[in-house]
Amino acid sequence: MLEDYLNAKEWQKIKNFADKHETPFLVVDLEKIKKKYSLLQKNFPFAKQYYAVKANPGDEVISLLKDLGSNFDIASIYELDKVLALGVDPAKVSYGNTIKKADHVKYAYNKGIRLFATDSESDLRNIAVVAPGSRVFFRILTESSDTADWPLSRKFGCHPDMIIDLVILASKLGLEPYGISFHVGSQQHDIGAWDSAISKVKYIFDWLSEHENINLKMINMGGGFPANYRAKTNSIDVYAREITRYLHEDFGDTLPEIILEPGRSMVGESGVLVSEVVLISRKARTALVRWVYTDVGKFSGLIETLDESIKYPVYCEKKGETEEVILAGPTCDSQDIMYENTTYKFPLNLAIGDRLYWLTTGAYTSSYSAIEFNGFPPLKTYFIK
Repeated sequence: MLEDYLNAKEWQKIKNFADKHETPFLVVDLEKIKKKYSLLQKNFPFAKQYYAVKANPGDEVISLLKDLGSNFDIASIYELDKVLALGVDPAKVSYGNTIKKADHVKYAYNKGIRLFATDSESDLRNIAVVAPGSRVFFRILTESSDTADWPLSRKFGCHPDMIIDLVILASKLGLEPYGISFHVGSQQHDIGAWDSAISKVKYIFDWLSEHENINLKMINMGGGFPANYRAKTNSIDVYAREITRYLHEDFGDTLPEIILEPGRSMVGESGVLVSEVVLISRKARTALVRWVYTDVGKFSGLIETLDESIKYPVYCEKKGETEEVILAGPTCDSQDIMYENTTYKFPLNLAIGDRLYWLTTGAYTSSYSAIEFNGFPPLKTYFIK
């Protein structure tokens, strides 16, 4: 099982480091991030990468990607301050959150940001007032809830007809309507979801060019590329081949500027979250399933196990006959159960104090970790090369 996620050299590097530290903690292998960046560059040579800082905002991650030439997608002025403090050029930053205070738009503008996402009239008017002349891209709604492990529809984006109205308004307000964005959902298994979204973008591009003489220049395809969890997915080269074909089918040989916002696919596989078994119990004399409580849970980095959406591979070094378990966290909150319906099996000789290694946890763990719920400190994160 372990070899499906880490080769022997990678595992030994993680293990040697982990053995010297007290659980729980996340250890991130920066070399794996470097390889992922290069892999995306190889498969999408025509696209600009805007790393989604929210996935893992570690200074070491941002600095590495900056040195590799990455751009950055930020969701708040706090992420903006972080990347600027690390020497990122504001020209390489996109404010990709459509939900933002006018004061925050102004702050970003004053720091040099000129590329903003929007999906509503009120936000657009705020941008026009406090960030005059900026480039704006418009997020469309996508339907991807059935095929993405972590859907991102409904809250963000709007119907293509409303997008057209917003583009026209942006032009009248003195902004530069620059492009269209979409997000097909995080950990998207259906590559066809990009085909549907790109077709909508093409319709908007053509309508605006024909009826309003507005020529958009960019497509922001967001994220959605998968990390290696328990469920099988296609490799990134298959995603790239198909998505590139969709783009050329709709836009021909001359593509607009293409932006990608990798987050999970960039850093997910770089992380191993190391935990310890705190308690093992059964709820009845005849219970067939053991409860295994660990020193990490939903509030210490594993919130994406909500509704058992993201199914992390969990490795135990002990061998022998196995039995199904329920995995739960250490807090006094009944919601702090990671997996009750998804089958996880561990050896019958699993004991208190044994370590469990949560693989592919480099994304959305440290950034989701609670500050002081039940008094537990935030998840410690270490970076190794």
